[in-house]
Amino acid sequence: MHSQNPFLDEFAKLTQAAMGIAQTAGEEAKTAMRAQADRLAAEFDLIRRDDFEALKAEVAALRAEVAELKAKKAPAKKSAAGSDNAAE
Repeated sequence: MHSQNPFLDEFAKLTQAAMGIAQTAGEEAKTAMRAQADRLAAEFDLIRRDDFEALKAEVAALRAEVAELKAKKAPAKKSAAGSDNAAE
């Protein structure tokens, strides 16, 4: 957008450049804050949410597997105990 006034043209260019600089500074600040947060998380031995969710799903699968194995083992124990009682 060009106007007849060179002052307004320069002002528009200056504000456009300032917006670009502000956006870049904001991205750099965000990156710096994320790096600081990562450093603190490492210092406090914290884990990321996605790692936690993956571990949580793995534990749930293992618990289900253990429960299934216990369920398979329980009837075998009962039948073995029942045959022991019949022998007495």
